[in-house]
Amino acid sequence: MIKKIGIYFGAALVVLAILFFIATDSIDSKPYFESNYFKTSCARIDSLKKIIEITTDSIQAGFSRVSITPTLNSAEDNFAEGKFKQIPLAGFGARKGKAATGIHDSIFVKAVAMKNNKQTMVFVGADLLIMPPNIIDSVTSVLLRKGIHRDQVYFSATHTHSSVGAWGPGYIGEQFSGKENINLEKWLVQQISKAVISALVDLRPARIGSGDFNAGIYTNNRVIGDLGTKNNDFSFISIEQIGHRKAIMGSFSAHSTTMGDGNMEVSADYPGYWERKMEVGGFNLAVFYAGSVGSQSPSGKGEGFDRPKNIGESLADSLNLYLSKTTLSDKLPFSAITLKMQLPAYHFRLTTNLNLSSALSKKLMPFPENVYLQAVRIGNMVWISAPSDFSGEYALQLKNALATKGFHANVTSFNGNYVGYIVPGRYYYMDKYESKLMGWFGPNMGEYTMDLIRQISKIVTNTENL
Repeated sequence: MIKKIGIYFGAALVVLAILFFIATDSIDSKPYFESNYFKTSCARIDSLKKIIEITTDSIQAGFSRVSITPTLNSAEDNFAEGKFKQIPLAGFGARKGKAATGIHDSIFVKAVAMKNNKQTMVFVGADLLIMPPNIIDSVTSVLLRKGIHRDQVYFSATHTHSSVGAWGPGYIGEQFSGKENINLEKWLVQQISKAVISALVDLRPARIGSGDFNAGIYTNNRVIGDLGTKNNDFSFISIEQIGHRKAIMGSFSAHSTTMGDGNMEVSADYPGYWERKMEVGGFNLAVFYAGSVGSQSPSGKGEGFDRPKNIGESLADSLNLYLSKTTLSDKLPFSAITLKMQLPAYHFRLTTNLNLSSALSKKLMPFPENVYLQAVRIGNMVWISAPSDFSGEYALQLKNALATKGFHANVTSFNGNYVGYIVPGRYYYMDKYESKLMGWFGPNMGEYTMDLIRQISKIVTNTENL
């Protein structure tokens, strides 16, 4: 009997060992610059170099605003009209997919189109947690039928943690945005597509100016506090259709998490207060783009909705002081590049040194496809888009490097796909949410991404040695 138990126990250990071997992978710490994924991305950059132009010509601009404020508690879903029985809020897993109880403030998708003689770019900002990959893939298909290509659209979100959910496929997607609702997804595709197309229809001769200012009192480094650095700048682009309407694009790097998981009402958080204050103050359209929010939390006083109100309206007041000193021009150097990234192996972390296998990780959430980096130069301002919560510490490095070449720079997050957090590799082995739970592509993902961004930034600015 004892012998049989020993045989069974031994067999069980073998089975467990096999399952362990199948289910887990060790962390890949080889240099990224020796990898095939890096070489593939670099080859794509070499191809893009041959076709990217920096042109200086008269600028046209167009603006649009489309509501994504849902009608709740309807008898049945009607995606054409934005009516739904119920919708969960996206952003905090602690909500466990509970339905929104009401609307605190309206939410929108907004777009600013810019065009010179040869190039067109549409900047899209939405009051959403992220720009969901499945939604943007469908939007891309709709726009392509209208002759608008993916490399002509620059996506971002406000990253509010109090907006509509139900758009995330897979187990992990459901944890952050609630149970998937196909009708909600169709509605978002319809509204985002409409915003892009409407902005292009509105094109008129325009003047553009840009700048940034320090707003460091409204953000913290939430990973290591004062031991770390952070991106303190509020970046902006001011656009005026000559003799007609005005728009302002703003970007800041504090997470839109002022309300916490206890809030169950739809809200754009502090970016919404900033947008509304700017629109009351003379702009026809104000669009917020989440900056390099990785590792950066909001800092501000107040209880309940007074906190996002104080942060958003204070940022608007500060910006107004700088706008009076901003020069607008109808002719500016313009260039844009869109790079499809080749990704490293995909893993969810189990322990400090062990990953869930790629195959099982894909069961929890689909592997990110159609992942892009973008860089757009408008005059001496360069906006860079990332498919992630992008590190404020990395963004600061890029800003400083481009500043030595005479450029202002801004990095925005959530550009239509999502690869987790892109943070410095030195944080990878820390037992922190951003690095451990959300570090899906290994310890080299940050430096790899930074290398690619430096390369595409050199192309649009025609500079070397960033």
